[in-house]
Amino acid sequence: MTPPRILISAGEASSDMYAARLAIALRERTGAKFFGMGGPRMAEAGVELIADYHEVAVVGIAEVLHRIPSVVRVQRKLAREAVRRKASLAILVDSPGTHLGVARRLKNRGIPVGYFIGPQVWAWRSGRVRIVKRRVNRMVVIFPFEEKIYRDAGVPVDFVGHPLADVVKASMTRAEFAARHGLAADRPIVALLPGSRGSEMDRNFPAILKACERLTLEMSKDSRPQFVHAAASGLGRTPSTSGAGPSDFSVTRVEGETYNVLAAADCAIVASGTATVEAALLGTPMVVVYRVAPLTAFILRRMVHTPFFSMVNLVAGRRVVPELIQDDFTPAAVATEVRRLLESRAARDEMKAGLAGVRESLGSGGAIERAADVFASML
Repeated sequence: MTPPRILISAGEASSDMYAARLAIALRERTGAKFFGMGGPRMAEAGVELIADYHEVAVVGIAEVLHRIPSVVRVQRKLAREAVRRKASLAILVDSPGTHLGVARRLKNRGIPVGYFIGPQVWAWRSGRVRIVKRRVNRMVVIFPFEEKIYRDAGVPVDFVGHPLADVVKASMTRAEFAARHGLAADRPIVALLPGSRGSEMDRNFPAILKACERLTLEMSKDSRPQFVHAAASGLGRTPSTSGAGPSDFSVTRVEGETYNVLAAADCAIVASGTATVEAALLGTPMVVVYRVAPLTAFILRRMVHTPFFSMVNLVAGRRVVPELIQDDFTPAAVATEVRRLLESRAARDEMKAGLAGVRESLGSGGAIERAADVFASML
């Protein structure tokens, strides 16, 4: 029997990782052949890439405007290839700005659509849930509170847990990590995760570095923290310090070891996004920061309807970690929150207890396998 052909599409780096694992799990169950949009992880998993996710990956409302022609071109290409290859199923992973348009084109041609990691209708553009209902045959979600939202809207939905629960693990102890990178294990370590995109680095890292300079100046030499940049691959070197700070201020760059950095850290300064979930799974106390373009911020203030920005607080349903977003994201504010965590054992323990609750809510593992079972049943 001819194996089924499945379109699978991911619009950015973390989705590329999830989609790659999903393709492998589905191939084991169905023997399917995969094609679609993605990146290096999907290519390694044997997916035939007909589009690169870098064509559509962008952050922010203002920033996306110049990408609209590319997005439309990719939408048409994916739908056209799915029809030409007689795809039995399409699986769209995250990136609703691109994928809901693909879903419309596929539904019109009779190709069933499964969606993994759905639009954040609980945060903004709640009307998208009606679009999802019209265009998507089945939604598979990774956060527990999403299931009720989609079910109440009449969308067939399954909550499978978070895929990161299986993979977020450190490979060495704090002492081993410190020795490997020339750090003192008996002094505080602060992890810096300013974002994985160039635009995020540009907007987030300067204020983070200034906060680190303040901490170096304000704290005594024995308790002065060591700063480690958990660098995303391919983003070039860590930006230099301003030169106005203390002479002994420095940042150690570590690439490809994000989980080891977070596990070794006493606390972390983390850009809002997937990294906050990774830190929560490792139980690392954190300060969440983020800044977008002014126009994007102006629009979002009028569109976002959620009490929190960070996924950690959204999952917990309360403020577990501090959020310093846009105008609140200043070097002084970041330094104050980090110092509170470093100097107060009670503050760290309270936050770790909250993070443990978040970790439990995200599931104990096996999310990709459960998602593969759901999508296999659609064939």
